[in-house]
Amino acid sequence: MALTQTHVGSATIGTTEYSLPAGSTTLAAITTDGIYQLFLDLSALTATESYSLQIKEKVQAASTQRVIQEVTISGVQAEPVYVSPSLLLLHGWDMTLQKLAGTDRAIEYSIRQVA
Repeated sequence: MALTQTHVGSATIGTTEYSLPAGSTTLAAITTDGIYQLFLDLSALTATESYSLQIKEKVQAASTQRVIQEVTISGVQAEPVYVSPSLLLLHGWDMTLQKLAGTDRAIEYSIRQVA
């Protein structure tokens, strides 16, 4: 199986929820099937910052998109690269990042597809 980097970028994350695959504050419902993994470079975080990462998916194609995983990331990271678990996504998924406290930070990201 070929590995691909489907979405890559850097964004300054503020209090408005930011869709990583869409590359904007307009939320997405990606329907390209696959096994995906998210990589975030969190090396710029300081002790005062906190961010919320949400991964969303639909249970069925006609369902409503809902949060399937939520992670709160706070402060200086001992391991500055966050790697999500591999997730089987297909019906309308999104991965979003939002600042909860502190300063807006530029965060690099890469969404990789296994299949």
